[in-house]
Amino acid sequence: MEVISKNNSHGGVQGVYRHASDITMCEMTFALFLPPLGLTPPPVLWYLSGLTCNHSNVMEKGEYRRLAAELGIAIVCPDTSPRGENVPDEADNWQFGSGAGFYLDATEAPFSTNYKMYSYILNELTDLVAENFSVDMTRQGVFGHSMGGHGALVMAIRQPGRFKSCSAFAPIVQPMTADWSSSAFAKYLGEEKETWRAYDAVALIEDGYRFPSILVDQGEADSFLESGLRPWLLEKACKDAGMKLDLRIHPGFDHSYFFISTFMEDHLRWHSSSL
Repeated sequence: MEVISKNNSHGGVQGVYRHASDITMCEMTFALFLPPLGLTPPPVLWYLSGLTCNHSNVMEKGEYRRLAAELGIAIVCPDTSPRGENVPDEADNWQFGSGAGFYLDATEAPFSTNYKMYSYILNELTDLVAENFSVDMTRQGVFGHSMGGHGALVMAIRQPGRFKSCSAFAPIVQPMTADWSSSAFAKYLGEEKETWRAYDAVALIEDGYRFPSILVDQGEADSFLESGLRPWLLEKACKDAGMKLDLRIHPGFDHSYFFISTFMEDHLRWHSSSL
């Protein structure tokens, strides 16, 4: 593992690291904030970024370090997809390929060789973090934004024994039918839509998967609200399943990091109460 940078911040350390991945078959970069270390290792909170982003977006604009240091939470920010000259991509399509891995394990060639972000985060990157940093992997939470909100919901709902908390900013709650994700699912997973359900939060809940409690914040002025995000679908699925969802709609807020940073502290406190 290569150290790209380290910066002191709020008594902790914000680092950026690179390593060769056996799962995505390319070099991967991630950020990790370690709070001031106390007598016990801190819990780990995973932040999954949205379309077109990488580890740096939330690291530079998310405004999480002050409170994460105060609460004693380590924040891990993976990339959103594999990258590199040998990784297949559609350079003119921001909704697919580089920056748009959708946190799934692709099964269709040529994407199945590299696009395995689900396994990469849950297995390889988790092991790497556990081996190289003083953190408590028995206490993990996950949250994210947009495509990353989709990833956070799916990972938590499928792994309720692993994650103790879950939240999302403006998540894509039903990517199987959303305008900007259904075409990507077809390329990554094939045309058999039944297999897509494993990476769709609403479908997973309909299929009997459960998570104790989820927090979702959504901006009412989000330009993607009607075509891509549609939180009311998650609200209905949770209601029908008897699953607790705290869905908060905020007038005047869009899809940007101005929105995310405004409510970041609420999410950190939400996770801290469980971690």
